[in-house]
Amino acid sequence: MDTFEAIKTRRAVKHYDPNHQMTDDEINQLMSLVKLSPTAFNIQNFRFVRVQDQALRESVRAVSWDQAQVTDASLLLVLCADLNAWEKEPGRYWDNAPAEVRDFMVPAIDQYYRDKEQVQRDEAMRSCGIAAQTIMLAAKAMDYDSCPMDGFDFDAVGKLINLPEDHVVTMFVVVGKATKPAWERPSQLPMADILIKDHF
Repeated sequence: MDTFEAIKTRRAVKHYDPNHQMTDDEINQLMSLVKLSPTAFNIQNFRFVRVQDQALRESVRAVSWDQAQVTDASLLLVLCADLNAWEKEPGRYWDNAPAEVRDFMVPAIDQYYRDKEQVQRDEAMRSCGIAAQTIMLAAKAMDYDSCPMDGFDFDAVGKLINLPEDHVVTMFVVVGKATKPAWERPSQLPMADILIKDHF
């Protein structure tokens, strides 16, 4: 499936075949593509918790408005971000870069993030949002359906997955085989309402 078709046909599917299992090869392929998602300064601050244990999935569902896709989809990913990834051996993000690039970028990381908690959190949200879109489009290209989710108790999920203190949960994405199509696509705003020329 080409990229345009994946974008046009991707929908937030709510109903999945609970008996379908993705193969390890499929999941590895999907996650290998997701790893290529861009992050500022290449800090790769996203962390993906693949919730496999059925009892844990049931517990997550209980704090997610009892949404069936949490337990029924083949894959449940909790997208998290390390808020302090910027200061954890930042040189490793630029190991393969030319020396002059590395010598510029590594100090720039510190200057951009240090003592700026809102910037660190904003970066977490941006990175995971981009990664979520990559998951959904790659899944569609692999003939799977998906759904981004934020209808859950973030603190409760954090406790269930033993979220480190310097990490934040940003959203879920589920992937699997649909048993029921999404609703017809709802109204789209006119282009003039969303594409602004030069200034508001």
